Amino acid sequence: MVWKHNGRTIQTGRAWVSDDNIKYGGGWMNLTDAEKKSAGLVWEDDPVVEVFDKRFYNSVGKEKSLTDVNVVDDDGKAVVDPITGKQLVQLGLKSTYINQTKNTANYLLSKSDWEITRKAEKGTAIASATSTYRDKVRTACDTIETKINNCSNLKEFIALFDVPTDKDGNRTGKAAMYDFPDEE
Repeated sequence: MVWKHNGRTIQTGRAWVSDDNIKYGGGWMNLTDAEKKSAGLVWEDDPVVEVFDKRFYNSVGKEKSLTDVNVVDDDGKAVVDPITGKQLVQLGLKSTYINQTKNTANYLLSKSDWEITRKAEKGTAIASATSTYRDKVRTACDTIETKINNCSNLKEFIALFDVPTDKDGNRTGKAAMYDFPDEE
C-alpha cells in the first residue's frame, strides 16, 4: 500500500517534488488525505495475489489432471522420449500419489526388513508384533490406493487430505491419504 504521484512511488519520511515542481518535506505523511490528493497523490492498494494449492492446481483455477496424460506439442503431435522412443506421459495426481503411497509403505516396511532377512537366513522367528505391523502397513497401502483410484473428480481427491476433527476442531485421526499405522 503506497501513495503515488503520476506513477512514482513516494517514500514515507522522504522529501519529494511534484511534477509541478512543488517541494514536499519528509513530513508529507502528516498532510490530510484531502491535501495529499490535491498534491496529486493517489493511494494504491497492494495487488491481490490469488493463492492456490500447488499440490492440486497448476495455477489459479487450472486443475492438475487426476489421470496420466500423453504429452503433445503445440501442433498436437506426440512428444517422444529420445532415449526410449516412446511418447512422454505426464503422470496424473492418482499415479503420483499412488507412487508416493507405495514409497511410504516401502520405507515403513524397510525398518523391519532385517528381521525378515534373519528369518530367511537363520530361521529365527519374526516377532508377532513385527508381523502384525507389516500386515497393517500393507493393508493401509492397499486401502489408500483404493481410495485414490475411487476418486472421480478433484474435489473427492482433495478430500483425502482432510484431517478428521471433532466439533471443537481437534484432530481425531489421520487424513485418509496418510492413514498408515503408527509404529509398534
